[in-house]
Amino acid sequence: MSATDGFVDRDELRAVVRQWTREIIHTSYVAMGRPELEAFLAKCLDDVFAACDGPLESARMVGERLVDVHFTSPVALHRTVTHLGGVLPRCTGVDQQRLVEVLGAVSAGFAGALREQTLAEQELIKKSVLDARAAAETALRSSEARSRAVFASSALGIAVVTLDGVIEEINPSMTRIFRRRSEEMVGRTIFELTDATWLAELTGANADLVRGRVDRYQLETRFTEQHGSHVWTQLSASLVRDPTGGPDYQVLLYEDITDRHMLQEQFRRQAVHDPLTGLANRTQLQTSLDHALERSHPGRRVGLCFFDLDGFKAVNDSLGHAVGDQLLRAIAQRIQAQTAEMGALPARMGGDEFVVLVPDTSGAAQLVERVEAMLAEITRPCRIGCHELAASASVGVVERPVAETDGESLLRDADTTLYRAKEDGRAQWVLFDPERNAEARDRFKLSAGLPAALDQYELFVEYEPIVSLTDDDLAGWNLARDKIVGAAATIRWDHPEFGELGQESFLGLAEETGLITRLGRWALEQVCEHAARWTERLGDDAPIAVLNLSRRHCRDPELVNDVRRMLRESGLPPDRLALGMPESALFDHEGDPVDIVEIFAQMGIRLIVDQFGDDYTRLGRLRGLPLHGVRVDGPHLEAFADPAGADALDAHLVRAAAQAADLMGLPVMAGGIQGVMQADRLREVGVRTVLGPYAGERSSALELEVAVAG
Repeated sequence: MSATDGFVDRDELRAVVRQWTREIIHTSYVAMGRPELEAFLAKCLDDVFAACDGPLESARMVGERLVDVHFTSPVALHRTVTHLGGVLPRCTGVDQQRLVEVLGAVSAGFAGALREQTLAEQELIKKSVLDARAAAETALRSSEARSRAVFASSALGIAVVTLDGVIEEINPSMTRIFRRRSEEMVGRTIFELTDATWLAELTGANADLVRGRVDRYQLETRFTEQHGSHVWTQLSASLVRDPTGGPDYQVLLYEDITDRHMLQEQFRRQAVHDPLTGLANRTQLQTSLDHALERSHPGRRVGLCFFDLDGFKAVNDSLGHAVGDQLLRAIAQRIQAQTAEMGALPARMGGDEFVVLVPDTSGAAQLVERVEAMLAEITRPCRIGCHELAASASVGVVERPVAETDGESLLRDADTTLYRAKEDGRAQWVLFDPERNAEARDRFKLSAGLPAALDQYELFVEYEPIVSLTDDDLAGWNLARDKIVGAAATIRWDHPEFGELGQESFLGLAEETGLITRLGRWALEQVCEHAARWTERLGDDAPIAVLNLSRRHCRDPELVNDVRRMLRESGLPPDRLALGMPESALFDHEGDPVDIVEIFAQMGIRLIVDQFGDDYTRLGRLRGLPLHGVRVDGPHLEAFADPAGADALDAHLVRAAAQAADLMGLPVMAGGIQGVMQADRLREVGVRTVLGPYAGERSSALELEVAVAG
């Protein structure tokens, strides 16, 4: 018996594998991800099924393979046997005697493989011990000669020093580092190799070492040689003890860090300023922000203004980065001039972003006045070489009591508010709004969590029934009154924080971030699998699966290959799949139909024009395309639910779209239909199919199958 012989429901098989994965994934370290592990366990489960009415060898090999992938914990074996013991009778009908034999074979294979692995590891440890002993004996014989060679050739200065600090022996590097001859140092103390400023620290550290309080210390010291130049060293001192454990002598290592120290000084000077504009950088801003947020007096307030130049990339792209850099410097000088009298700190965050920190504000109104003055200066035309440029900026403004904020939230809220200013039209300031800020934060959380949601199985597909309003046979739909003829796929997200979310909450984010292609590929795979099962079980009564593609997914060069592969793997006949494509995605930039329209039509896939009628200039270009239907949505459909009748304009728009579709021989599908009155009125103007509460509640693939089967 095999997991693929058809005796086990495919969904049930997946559930068994996922449960097995959850049982053992945390019992041992395994260098494979969850999808790989599930594929591995699915193969193991297939072999166990085969052993139920065949040779037990395949079950024994399952136990061996668990050891091979490092599931060597007894807990892994226990949970595996327990899980299989509960699954096999249910899925295969195996009797108790055979069940014991199969599970025994799995356990025997596991135990045998584990024993072989243990013996091999023991042999390896034995060999390593013998090799280590031989190496130690060789090292011991050569250690003295090697130590002397290291002492003589080391780039570090090495000094052997008495407990009272007198230098007894030095290596050649000491003379190079301190620029003094050997006889000038031997017999003198280490304290003569340190300037007075560092002498107290060295004396204290050395006293602790000599008394045995510490075994080593490390510090930086400076020595001024006779020509006035400075020698910076990293001093590492260690105490050597006699056989009784008492202090014997010291070994001091001197590393010449003069070049490094000078470079660090230069870096320190540059570390708090932006090299292009001369404004404060992020580091200085953070330090100043910490000071501005100190609660030095009751009621202290702080303001932060986050500037972003609008369209600055166009300057770089058209005039070059040299002109762009000059424009940034000019803008920075204007911001600095405006903030000087405010006691504010202007800083460049990077790129074309600037921040102005205003300590001790007296309220949002005064801060907004300052922002408007800065915007007026920024927008004043600026001559760069032969170009006269007029810049503009969007600003996010946050002003609040110090007691109610911290540096991180202040910067985050200013950045989020800036994002709102960009969304609202640019070239303006927006004051922080807690409610809108919370909405924006939630959007960011959804955007950041969407990739992981795909990997962690938080997304799932449900379907809205599509029912026919007429008895008709148009474009191959074979419509029958009140029959479920299709199912529109909708993606849902079981979010751990926000609960169950509809696709309207996150598809836009996926489109913005570019994840829509991966998300669409996943949804297409799910829909093909579900529709294939409907077709297998319901035959001609199976609903046609409808999936709307986004504009960006339609442009994916791998879309056609993905669809071919998914149809082949699922076994779904192409005519049982309908793809909704926005009108704008059907044509390239020159107005010609895109190639995938013809390709999908040749494959037998039904194509539906989504958002039909949104742009009447495109209607003429739809003629002649191999389409199978159009879909209309929008607020004008809601007017048909009004007991007083639809508004004349709304009725005209819907009727015009339906008539245009009828002239092209395409059935019209309407979404969001609430009740019988609305559906009947839409039928009268030419709508053939509808979805929404009138057609039925959203449901899973299995629930929809049951509903169609009656």
